[in-house]
Amino acid sequence: MNTAYKNTIGILFLAFFMALAGCASTKTGESTGEFIDDTVITANVKSALLADKTTPGLSIEVETFKGRVQLSGFVDSPLQAKNAETVASRVKGVKSVINNIEIKKDAAR
Repeated sequence: MNTAYKNTIGILFLAFFMALAGCASTKTGESTGEFIDDTVITANVKSALLADKTTPGLSIEVETFKGRVQLSGFVDSPLQAKNAETVASRVKGVKSVINNIEIKKDAAR
Protein backbone atom coordinates (compact mmCIF):
# COMPACT_ATOMS: atom_id res chain seq x y z
CA MET A 1 0.00 0.00 0.00
CA ASN A 2 1.22 3.43 -0.75
CA THR A 3 1.53 6.09 1.96
CA ALA A 4 -1.28 8.30 0.66
CA TYR A 5 -3.71 5.36 0.75
CA LYS A 6 -2.68 4.44 4.32
CA ASN A 7 -3.12 8.06 5.43
CA THR A 8 -6.58 8.21 3.85
CA ILE A 9 -7.63 4.99 5.61
CA GLY A 10 -6.25 6.30 8.90
CA ILE A 11 -8.14 9.59 8.55
CA LEU A 12 -11.38 7.74 7.76
CA PHE A 13 -11.02 5.51 10.84
CA LEU A 14 -10.26 8.53 13.02
CA ALA A 15 -13.31 10.39 11.66
CA PHE A 16 -15.50 7.33 12.22
CA PHE A 17 -14.45 6.92 15.87
CA MET A 18 -14.81 10.65 16.54
CA ALA A 19 -18.33 10.49 15.12
CA LEU A 20 -19.15 7.56 17.38
CA ALA A 21 -17.92 9.48 20.41
CA GLY A 22 -20.16 12.37 19.44
CA CYS A 23 -23.19 10.04 19.48
CA ALA A 24 -22.62 8.72 22.99
CA SER A 25 -25.08 9.67 25.69
CA THR A 26 -24.30 11.41 28.96
CA LYS A 27 -26.30 12.08 32.13
CA THR A 28 -27.65 15.32 30.65
CA GLY A 29 -27.58 14.45 26.96
CA GLU A 30 -28.89 11.76 24.68
CA SER A 31 -27.35 9.84 21.84
CA THR A 32 -28.98 10.16 18.44
CA GLY A 33 -30.65 6.77 18.89
CA GLU A 34 -32.00 7.71 22.32
CA PHE A 35 -33.34 10.99 20.93
CA ILE A 36 -35.17 9.14 18.17
CA ASP A 37 -36.53 6.56 20.65
CA ASP A 38 -37.74 9.35 22.95
CA THR A 39 -39.40 11.15 20.05
CA VAL A 40 -41.30 7.97 19.19
CA ILE A 41 -42.28 7.43 22.84
CA THR A 42 -43.51 11.03 23.12
CA ALA A 43 -45.63 10.64 19.97
CA ASN A 44 -47.05 7.32 21.17
CA VAL A 45 -47.92 8.69 24.62
CA LYS A 46 -49.58 11.75 23.10
CA SER A 47 -51.56 9.53 20.72
CA ALA A 48 -52.65 7.28 23.58
CA LEU A 49 -53.77 10.29 25.63
CA LEU A 50 -55.74 11.68 22.68
CA ALA A 51 -57.40 8.31 22.07
CA ASP A 52 -58.31 7.80 25.72
CA LYS A 53 -61.81 9.04 26.62
CA THR A 54 -60.92 9.66 30.31
CA THR A 55 -58.15 12.19 29.65
CA PRO A 56 -58.19 15.59 27.97
CA GLY A 57 -55.24 14.76 25.71
CA LEU A 58 -55.07 18.22 24.16
CA SER A 59 -54.49 19.76 27.61
CA ILE A 60 -51.54 17.53 28.49
CA GLU A 61 -47.95 18.18 27.40
CA VAL A 62 -45.57 15.23 27.05
CA GLU A 63 -41.77 15.30 27.22
CA THR A 64 -39.49 12.27 27.21
CA PHE A 65 -35.84 11.91 28.22
CA LYS A 66 -34.18 8.49 28.16
CA GLY A 67 -37.54 6.73 28.44
CA ARG A 68 -38.74 8.82 31.38
CA VAL A 69 -41.97 10.60 30.46
CA GLN A 70 -43.00 13.88 32.07
CA LEU A 71 -46.63 14.95 31.89
CA SER A 72 -47.66 18.54 32.50
CA GLY A 73 -50.66 20.74 31.90
CA PHE A 74 -54.03 21.40 33.50
CA VAL A 75 -57.00 19.06 33.89
CA ASP A 76 -60.39 19.28 35.58
CA SER A 77 -59.98 16.54 38.20
CA PRO A 78 -57.45 14.41 40.08
CA LEU A 79 -58.96 11.37 38.35
CA GLN A 80 -58.06 12.77 34.92
CA ALA A 81 -54.48 13.37 36.09
CA LYS A 82 -54.19 9.82 37.47
CA ASN A 83 -55.73 8.32 34.32
CA ALA A 84 -53.24 10.22 32.16
CA GLU A 85 -50.37 8.77 34.21
CA THR A 86 -51.80 5.26 33.85
CA VAL A 87 -52.26 5.64 30.08
CA ALA A 88 -48.70 6.95 29.66
CA SER A 89 -47.18 4.18 31.78
CA ARG A 90 -48.70 1.52 29.49
CA VAL A 91 -46.98 2.81 26.35
CA LYS A 92 -44.15 0.62 25.06
CA GLY A 93 -40.71 2.00 25.95
CA VAL A 94 -41.84 4.12 28.91
CA LYS A 95 -39.54 3.47 31.89
CA SER A 96 -41.27 5.82 34.33
CA VAL A 97 -43.79 8.66 34.42
CA ILE A 98 -43.39 11.95 36.24
CA ASN A 99 -46.86 13.41 36.71
CA ASN A 100 -46.70 17.21 36.97
CA ILE A 101 -50.30 17.69 35.84
CA GLU A 102 -52.14 20.31 37.87
CA ILE A 103 -55.83 20.52 38.66
CA LYS A 104 -57.59 23.68 37.48
CA LYS A 105 -58.60 25.69 40.53
CA ASP A 106 -61.87 26.88 39.03
CA ALA A 107 -62.81 23.29 38.08
CA ALA A 108 -62.74 22.23 41.75
CA ARG A 109 -65.62 24.60 42.64
